[in-house]
Amino acid sequence: MLFAKRMLLVTVSGMLVFSVLSIYSIVKQNSANKHTQNRAYQNRKNNPWNNRVVDSTNLLLKTGDLIVRRGDDMTSYMLSRMNVEDKTYSHCGIVVVEDGKPYVYHSIGGEDNPDEVLRKDSAAFWCSPANNLAYAVYRYSYPDTIINSIVKCVDSFYSQQIKFDMDFDLGTDDRLYCSEMIYKGQKIVLGDSLNILPHQRLGRTYVGIDDLYLNGKTKLVCQIRFK
Repeated sequence: MLFAKRMLLVTVSGMLVFSVLSIYSIVKQNSANKHTQNRAYQNRKNNPWNNRVVDSTNLLLKTGDLIVRRGDDMTSYMLSRMNVEDKTYSHCGIVVVEDGKPYVYHSIGGEDNPDEVLRKDSAAFWCSPANNLAYAVYRYSYPDTIINSIVKCVDSFYSQQIKFDMDFDLGTDDRLYCSEMIYKGQKIVLGDSLNILPHQRLGRTYVGIDDLYLNGKTKLVCQIRFK
C-alpha cells in the first residue's frame, strides 16, 4: 500500500512537471482575449518608438542570423524556463533575406499557428511589439558557405511542411520545435564540429533557445526591450 502511494506521488509529480509542455496550446487559446483587454499590450503596439526600432532592426538583419524573442503570455514564460542558463527568451527563428526583405523561418504551434506547420514570416511581423516584450539578434561566425547551407536545410524543413513538435522530442525528425529546427539544420551541415550539447532532463533530451547563442559561435547584433 505504501509503495502504491509513493508511485502515485511520483506519477502526479511527473504529470505536473510535464504540464509545462502539454498545456501549451490550451494557454494559447486564451491569449487573444487577454491582449484586447491589456493596456500594456495596447501601449506597446501603438508606441512609435517600438515600431521605429523594429524598422531599424530590419536594416541590420542578414541571412543566417539567429533571432530570439520573448512573448507576453504565460506560455512564453513557461517555455523560457526550459532554457538552462539564460531564461530571457521563449521563441527563436533563423533569418533569410530575399529581394532585400528579411524573413524568419520558425516553428510554432497553438492558436498563432493552428495547422502547426513551419512558418516563414516577415521579420517586421515576427518582431511585432503587439505580442512580444523583447527580442534580440545574434550573428554566427561561420563562413557564408556554411551559413547558406544551414539556411538551405531549414528551407528544406519548411518546404516539407514539417509540423511543430508539441512533445519537444529531439529524437524525432518528423516534427520540430523552434530551437530543434535550427539545431538540426546546423547539425546536418556541421556534424560533430557543432558546439552544442543537448540537455538530459526528466527523461527527455532537448536543446534550449539559449544553447543556440551561448556557445562561443555568435555575437550580439542588437537587443531590444519594448517600451
